[in-house]
Amino acid sequence: MRHGKKINHLGRTASHRKAMLSNLASSLILHKRVSTTVAKAKALRKYVEPLLTKSKNDSTHSRRTVFSYLQNKESIKELFDEVSVKIANRPGGYTRILKTGYRLGDNAEMCVIELVDYNEDMVSSSATAAAGAKKTRRRSSGKKSEATEAAATTETAAPAPAAEAKTDEAKDAE
Repeated sequence: MRHGKKINHLGRTASHRKAMLSNLASSLILHKRVSTTVAKAKALRKYVEPLLTKSKNDSTHSRRTVFSYLQNKESIKELFDEVSVKIANRPGGYTRILKTGYRLGDNAEMCVIELVDYNEDMVSSSATAAAGAKKTRRRSSGKKSEATEAAATTETAAPAPAAEAKTDEAKDAE
């Protein structure tokens, strides 16, 4: 029984799983998005997010620690030079999984895992939505009574006919 065992073994030995996640993480850092299965993407998210957090502190120790996981100099350079600058203010949640359907051959559920700050479409749409959003205030939970609503509608409706009457009088005077 596998009670309480949270790691997804992905049908691989420990060494194969470690190598696969290391390669996927390096590809994700270099290319900013990777197309894979949902199970691998969820395992990759647990693998790569602590590395991204560690990259915020650019020290020799953190570089060596991350290198022990990734084993790829180019991805380490990219991670510490460019990616860590972009994610510096984000408190977590550096990756996004977007499901894309099912693979034709074996019907495996496919997705795209990407770094959140590098998807320009999502970043620009959320920025415009935040800028264009109406600012709201919280009000008390009590609702207006129907009498006050009716009075408000009659007050707004009443000045309009009076204004029309004044314009009619002005025309008659001419």
